Amino acid sequence: MPSTLEDLSPPAREYVAASEEAGLLDRSERGKLSLSGSDAAAFLDSVLSNDIAALAPGQGADATLLTHKGRMLAEVRVLKTDEELLLDTERVALQALFDALHQFRIGYRAELHKRTLEVALLSLVGPKSDSLLVKTPAAEEFSHVASEVAGHSVRVVRTLLGLDVFCDAEDREAVWSGLLAAGALPVGEATFEGIRIEAGIPRYGVEMDETTMPQEAGINERAVSYSKGCYIGQETVARLYWKGKPNRLLRGLRFSKPIESGALLRQNERDVGSVASITASPRFGLIGLALLRREVEPGDILDVADTTSLATVVELPFHATGAERR
Repeated sequence: MPSTLEDLSPPAREYVAASEEAGLLDRSERGKLSLSGSDAAAFLDSVLSNDIAALAPGQGADATLLTHKGRMLAEVRVLKTDEELLLDTERVALQALFDALHQFRIGYRAELHKRTLEVALLSLVGPKSDSLLVKTPAAEEFSHVASEVAGHSVRVVRTLLGLDVFCDAEDREAVWSGLLAAGALPVGEATFEGIRIEAGIPRYGVEMDETTMPQEAGINERAVSYSKGCYIGQETVARLYWKGKPNRLLRGLRFSKPIESGALLRQNERDVGSVASITASPRFGLIGLALLRREVEPGDILDVADTTSLATVVELPFHATGAERR
């Protein structure tokens, strides 16, 4: 067995870095906005699904932008600082988020600012991420704090996988080099996606889109408030929460043979969903995520259409199943 990172092949080396050490990925392509002004929090609270008005500086929250029918147009991370609210979202959802904020802020003392090109985002993934920075946030997800890397000001945010580091775009290369010098190891998008899939974290534009409700993707507990004032789509998601059941649920899958994402999944010759994402995990084998009809249960074995592969449905995250690859 290889004894050091240098002995491993590059993909395996990246996986060890991201799962056991501290992997570093440039995710500056994510869409970024900010809101300032005395009504910024109240305005955002009226548009997004979570309780933004309750945030104090140094806190953050996950939220969604919904249609009137409760479908998701974006998943949005909101960070409260002393001066403003910082927002970031998947690039595919940025235009819908910007359009909604621009349209509905009439009457509020709130200024909307584009930040995608002005602010860089570097993600640290792995258990040793905290050791690379002089100051890190509290253990709660979305907690954030001003810190410093290589003499440059940064904002560090707690995530489910490690830490996100925001900095001025002009400082990106210097901050990147500073994190590498501190012990981070660069990883690629495929490795990051593999770690995300293992953790069972859905991603807008992959497992979630404009047809998805927060309850279906399993993010309602973290991203939806059922007690705050009105916001777009509130009635529908609240009715589903109190009186109904989602038609689909996010599930993990373990495949017997390689397949392609997008493949249809069938149970007793009935379509029950399609594969949204797939990765070859060194720890768990061929795994993926999918939104499946609610009657599909963990332990069920599904057919993958037009292949000889089978898909076993498992609980998320994969780490909780205790079924590592043998």
